Formats: sequence, C-alpha cells, structure tokens
Amino acid sequence: MITTPPKPSSTPTCGCSSACATSISDSSQALPQSKKAGVPVFRIPTMDCSSEEGEIRHAVANIPGVRSLQFQLAVRTLSIDAEAESLPLVLAAIRKAGFKPTPLSSNASEKDSDGHDHGHEGHDHDHNNASFPSGIQKYVLALALAVGAESIAFFAPDTRIFQGLGMVLSVGAIALAGFSTYVKGLAALRNFRLNINALMTVAVTGAFVIGQWPEAAMVMALYAIAELIEARAVDRARGAIKSLLDLTPETAEIRQSDGSWQMFPVGSVVLDAVVRIKPGARIPVDGVIAIGSTSVDQASVTGESIPVDKAPGDAVFAGTINATATIEVRVTALPSNSVLSRIIHAVEQAQGSRAPTQQFVDKFAAIYTPAVFVLALGVALLTPWLMDWTWTQAVYKALVLLVIACPCALVISTPVTVVSGLAAAARRGILIKGGVHLEGARKIKALALDKTGTITEGKPVLVDSEFVKSEVPEWQVLRWAGDLSAHSDHPVSKAIAKSLNHGNSVLQDFKVVAGRGVEALVDGQLLILGNHRLMEDRKLCSSSIEARLAEHEALGRTVTMLASQTQVLAIFAVADTIKETSREALAQLHALGVTSVMLTGDNEATAKTIAKQAGIDDARGNLLPEDKLTAIEELQKRYGLTAMTGDGINDAPALARSDIGFAMGVAGTDTAMEAADVVIMNDDLRRIPETIVLSRKTQAILWQNITLALGIKAVFLMLALFNGASMWMAVFADMGASLLVVGNGLRLLKK
Repeated sequence: MITTPPKPSSTPTCGCSSACATSISDSSQALPQSKKAGVPVFRIPTMDCSSEEGEIRHAVANIPGVRSLQFQLAVRTLSIDAEAESLPLVLAAIRKAGFKPTPLSSNASEKDSDGHDHGHEGHDHDHNNASFPSGIQKYVLALALAVGAESIAFFAPDTRIFQGLGMVLSVGAIALAGFSTYVKGLAALRNFRLNINALMTVAVTGAFVIGQWPEAAMVMALYAIAELIEARAVDRARGAIKSLLDLTPETAEIRQSDGSWQMFPVGSVVLDAVVRIKPGARIPVDGVIAIGSTSVDQASVTGESIPVDKAPGDAVFAGTINATATIEVRVTALPSNSVLSRIIHAVEQAQGSRAPTQQFVDKFAAIYTPAVFVLALGVALLTPWLMDWTWTQAVYKALVLLVIACPCALVISTPVTVVSGLAAAARRGILIKGGVHLEGARKIKALALDKTGTITEGKPVLVDSEFVKSEVPEWQVLRWAGDLSAHSDHPVSKAIAKSLNHGNSVLQDFKVVAGRGVEALVDGQLLILGNHRLMEDRKLCSSSIEARLAEHEALGRTVTMLASQTQVLAIFAVADTIKETSREALAQLHALGVTSVMLTGDNEATAKTIAKQAGIDDARGNLLPEDKLTAIEELQKRYGLTAMTGDGINDAPALARSDIGFAMGVAGTDTAMEAADVVIMNDDLRRIPETIVLSRKTQAILWQNITLALGIKAVFLMLALFNGASMWMAVFADMGASLLVVGNGLRLLKK
C-alpha cells in the first residue's frame, strides 16, 4: 500500500544550522532493536534542527511510495523507507529544498530522474569549493575582510576607489561567511518559509542594497562565527550521548575451535562465541560469564558507583569494566544489539519526542516569525509617513528589527535543555523514553509500587531458624535440613539450602509431597521438610508451634518446618528481604511530596508488613493484574498524576495505564520495559526521586531560557526603534541570547 510520510507537527521557524540540538524520530520504545535493514541512510550535513526536519517532511509530503522517514539530527542522517521508483523523486525534492543528501549505506546509491549520479556529493556546503578555506579559518578571514570594509567606511576618503575597495571586501566577507546561509535562505524563500536563514538573507541583501555594505559584511561574519561557537556548545549535549559509544572496545579476544585465542574486530563477533577479558579491560560484548569470577564496574550502563561481584552464570554488559580477574564470557547479543547500543539508540529516539514546553515554543515561534516579518515591513513602509524618517532610515531599522527578532534563541532554548536532561539521566542509569516524560515527572503526586523485585530483592532468603527442644543436637538438625532442602527445587527450599551446610547424607525413598514439601529416610529415620499444611496433615502441630508460626506469618515470612515422625525439630522462616535502598528511596519520595502505595499479589498480611518496614503510606494485597489496573485508575482520580513501578509481566497493564511507568531494567521482563516510559537500569528505587528532581530542574531551566530569550530581544527591539542599536549589535543580541540559553541548558550535564 502506498502511503505518504506523516505531516510535520508545527515546526519552529529557526534554521539555525548546527545550533538546534533535537534529535531522531517520532517514536521510542524500551530498548529498541537495531535499525531496519535494507533502508537507505543519507547524511545531510546542513540538517541540524527540527525546523529543517519539518522543511524536508514538507518537501516530500506529496510524493507517493514513501513509507517512513527516520531523522537522526544528532548525527545528521535520514533513513528513507520508500519504493525504489520513489527514492530518486524524494532525493530530488530534498535537494530542491536546499539540502544535499549523501548516501551512507551501500544500497543508498541512487540517480535522479535526470540520470545524474548524486551519490558522492561534498560532505558540507562549506567545502564544496576547494578554493574556499574551511572551518574557523574561513570565518576569521571573513571577519578580517569585514573589519577592513568597516575601517574604509570610517577612515578612508569618500572616493570611488575606496568605495569600490570597500564593496569588494564586503562581498568577499559575505561570500566566505554567508554562502551556506544564502543557499538555505533562498531555498526557504522560494518555498515561502520564514526561518533564520531567510531573515538573514533578506537583512544582509537589503543592507547591501541601501549602501550599508560594511555593516552587511560585519553582520554576516559575526553571525557565522557566533553560529559556529553555538554549534560547538550544543555538540556537548549531543556528545554526552554519542560519547557512550566510545566505551566499547574496537577488538575482542575470541576463542578458536582449536582452543587458541585470537583478536578480531568487535563487529565480527557472533552469538555463542567465547570472549576472554583481562583485568582492567572493558568488556566488548553482552554475555554471560562462563569461566571465572570478578568484580565489574557497571557505571556506564546502570549508573552504579560501586563495582558488582560477578560469578559464572551472571550477565555482563558491553562497555563495563572488568576490574579484578580474567573471565571468559559467552556472547548473548550481537554488538549492534547490546544493552549499551540500545540505550544510546533509545535516548537518541527520545530526543525526537516533543516535550510540552517545546511544543508550546514551536507553536509560538511559528506565529512569532511571520508576525515580526510583517512588523518589519510595516516599519519600512509606514514610518517615513508616520515618523518623518527617510526611506533609507526606515528600511535600515526594519532590517535591524529582522535580525534582532530571529527566533533562534527562543527555539533552541527548549531542545538543548531536554537533550541535556536526557543525557544526564542516561549517565545515572535512568533511560527516559522522551522529553514529555522527563518534563512530566515533576508533576508526580502518587507512586504505585510492585513488591517483589521492586521494593524487595525478589529472592527469598533464610531470615530466622528456631529449634524445638528434642534429644537431637542442633548441628544434626541443621545437617538434616540442609540435606533435604538441597534435593528440592522449590524456591523456599533453595533459600534454606543456600544458608545451611549439608553433609551429603544418603537419602532413601525421597518423595515430593505436592504443594507441601518433601520427605525421605535419612540416617535410618523418616524426616519431613514441609509447610504448615503438611505438618497439620501429619498431626505434628502443637499449640506452641502454632503460636510461633503465627508470629512469623504476621511478619510476612514463609515458614518451613523439619520434623521427624513424632515431633517438629526446627522452624525455618524465609522471606523476600527489602532492598537496602528502598527505605531511603521512599523517604526521598515523601520529602518530595509523593504518596507511595504498594500493589502486590501477596497476601494482605505480607503486604502490610513489608509496607511498614519500607515506610510505604498504603499497601494493597491479593491483587491480580486487572486489580492493579483498577487501583491505578483510582489513584489517578484521588491524587492526580500517578506513576507505577514494576518488573513483571503482570505489572505491564498498570505500567501502561499509569501516567508515567517506571520499569526495573535488571529484574524486569521485556514486556514490562516495553510498557514503561522510564527504565531504571540498576533496579535502584532511588533513581525515581532523582528523576523527579531532574525533571524539576529541567523545567526551571526551560523557563529561565524562554525568559532570557524573549527578555533580551524585547530590550534590543526597543533600542532598535529608538536609534540605540545597529545591525551588528543586533547579531550580538540574537546570537548572545542563543549562547546564553545553550550554556544554561548544558548545566544539567553537570548533575
């Protein structure tokens, strides 16, 4: 079926070259897989911000056969999923809009309908002419020529020779600094789209026409240099994500079929290969330890500052550091699909989703720029009649007004802040799937929490042992309990076996009593290891035993007993213990004004006990998945914006229904992570209050930036109307405001 790409949402009218730090596509998911195979990818060097994404979408909107466009502004690439016959038409339309796509993938080579191959055009409009200097040197030379033109205008005699020399210097400065601006500006004007390039093209051309050629040259040179500085600053936010890629080694030491070891590029590693990692080296792949035990620094993936002990069977992640001993790892994921690669891709995708403040700014800018253009036109045409200005004065002031009113600083004020916030969260092991969730977290009023694996460790452990008076010594009772539990697959028995020493006794006639426990002949006598019901069935429960069981069950513990044929010998209490970080996290949430509610499938007694120990406000037990969903809806009505955190498949409906869903990344199932809006990579609940604090800081900086951008422009607009600002001052005002909001937004990266 032939479809057209989705229409762009209201896009900002900034065309600010490298300045606007938004990114990627319109969708995001938990830990997305690698990009779709077979779809051609193109690099577009001059595609830097969301307005240019909007221009490209607008240019190809009416071309049939286009299935989807995926933008990655952070690396300036575009994936075009289209019918083979439509691809040349799409590329021709993009070029007509003023952009030059260059194929990155082998299957992206293409020819336009005119038969000309455009697959290897220059990488950047600034480098298309080999005679042009490149980079900062070009802009410094342009500034020197502009200063020369200004000097001639101020100090040289007013003769044709000097005027001609000044004009030549001005033209040279504008050509060096403004070539790319003119290319994009003229393309925008042809398409009746007002952006910064269109405004600068009109302003500089108009200044030159009315005889202000030195100022036109200075404006273009200053604009180009300020834009370059701004782009470098914004690249810090982009680099915070892309620098994660550098964490993965380029090579891996792989075991060969003859047992030898050989170094290969990481990209050639296959599933189930065995990789050897020496102490101090970064782990190149995701996998499971096959041989060796070590300590791993996982800060790059989970944000944990303390290394984690790893043994055979434990998972390790690409980009983490093997700290203490040589290990051999069996590869479980291709390098392109490692957790680190998927985190980077997910955060890049998240940059493409508009936060509410950004949506507001984009809509405002879409109205603001045409309004300013109309205002400037009014100043140029009406003030000679209303204020007795000369036509030259009126046109000059109108041009100054256009430069000052450029919405670049306003439009960039939101995306660079959102990108910085997403990058700061990723560094802490918090994967936020979009600016809307980053900004929305500050409004959380209630947090619903699953118990097992979220508040608790999710692994039962032996927390108490009691011995009933008998003729059997305690050491013997412990050995028997250890031997019996070691032969059972039940999680409770495994927890007992893990804590007790067992002596490899010979067990005879071992039997599993379904749903109750196990029994066997040990050292010639029948022993039973089972639950309360089994002991009642064997009529071994006395009133004193019942009393002790009631105390343990009131604490939310699961009780198992060891008994002979005549009496109970010992009571073992097993419980899923609360994580060390859970109490601290809940205290932080309460300090932030968030109400906590535990939703669990466990019984009410266990739920209330765990809630009391963890410091949770409310606890609800015996809940099925649909009950949790109903509870979320009730909390939303009662408190307002409600978040949910969990790790299991049974939590997925509640995670999806909540306003913001937090999934545990280590214990969590793929279903839970897919349904959630935020993934906590190390399962530390303290990351949730950190997310709320980061959200509040992000929101504060967003409005600081909007205030700065509009405030500075308002001041200089007044100066322009009352003879207090020139064109080059207007450039300083506009780009100065842009640099201020960029620097302010980058403060989040210091978190």
